[in-house]
Amino acid sequence: MEFIQQNLMLVILTVASGAMLLATGFLGGGPRVTTSEATKLINREDAQVLDIREAGEFATGHLIGARNIPMAKFAERAADLEKLKGKPLIVCCETGIRSAKAAKELQKLGFDRVFNLDGGVAAWNKAGLPLTSKGERK
Repeated sequence: MEFIQQNLMLVILTVASGAMLLATGFLGGGPRVTTSEATKLINREDAQVLDIREAGEFATGHLIGARNIPMAKFAERAADLEKLKGKPLIVCCETGIRSAKAAKELQKLGFDRVFNLDGGVAAWNKAGLPLTSKGERK
């Protein structure tokens, strides 16, 4: 008890960190892939990339060949992805949190090979992988 009193901030930080870790685990969203695993899926299995950020965020830089369907319009445009059901689909946002929700929705719609980019576009950029601000894949 004395340890807890003397290190209250450390205890609070530890509990908060654990809670955030558990919360992201419960979000689901299918398997997460690292940037290197995503690169392998794109290069070896022609995985498609779905960026669910808003159009302004997407325009600042996105994975090459990514399609943009903002989360706010996801429900009405999810049908646009029907032809991709047999392919691996990597869903991304800025940090990987919003995309977990979209990946979960895609699984409910029958997409069986959905992956959430762990760390999102920020992790992709940090890894030194290429981004583009040119148009999206049609």
